[in-house]
Amino acid sequence: MSARPLLFFLVQLPAALLATLGYASAACVGALVDRSGRTTRAIGGAWSRLLLRLLRVEVRVSGLENVPEGPAIYAANHGSALDILVVFGHLPVDFRIIYKRSLSLLPLLGWSIWLGGHIPIDRSNPFRARRSLKTAARRIRAGTSVVTFPEGTRSPDATVRLFRRGSFRLAIEAGVPIVPVSLAGVKAVVPQGLPSVRPGRVQVRIAPAVPVVGRGLEDVDGLAEEVRRVVAAGCERLTEESL
Repeated sequence: MSARPLLFFLVQLPAALLATLGYASAACVGALVDRSGRTTRAIGGAWSRLLLRLLRVEVRVSGLENVPEGPAIYAANHGSALDILVVFGHLPVDFRIIYKRSLSLLPLLGWSIWLGGHIPIDRSNPFRARRSLKTAARRIRAGTSVVTFPEGTRSPDATVRLFRRGSFRLAIEAGVPIVPVSLAGVKAVVPQGLPSVRPGRVQVRIAPAVPVVGRGLEDVDGLAEEVRRVVAAGCERLTEESL
């Protein structure tokens, strides 16, 4: 085994597991004390930044002036499990995520996600999935921002792949803008999964919000492609700037 995976399994992974155990415990307590979920969100941000420092990953964010004041759906490209830490640690927004309902069953970590007010969805049942999205739309209209990864699965390379329709249908139904978020440099830092993690820099670019006013459900596909192009262009620009 080479030095890098050895460092990950003997040092970084055990330290990350201990940090996650502490975070999840604190987040569960925080969620019971503060039912708004803001305390749990703040604890999650601190946990994410700690793990990124442990993995020796630097994150730089640009475009903070483009963060809207009200609720929005933030749509980011997805290349690695590291994306979750980057977004939780460095997106300066009180947001929630839409996650697989089965994760709620995980001891402590899953409980903290559920107690923190994140939105579960049961993709195995179309009726329950639609009901979950309606619940998400109500939450967003009431002032809750949501972060999504519209590619659905992790891209095997740095290419920004086709965006699925769900997030954009949700934005139209909730009547909130979509904020494109570009994550660049992830594959250089994590070329073949977390055990291959190496010191490096991930760059995040927040683009101006794309409004949905005047758009109907018939515009979902066009909206998804419009946002995908903005995210892809952001990734390309960040990559060029880092050369």
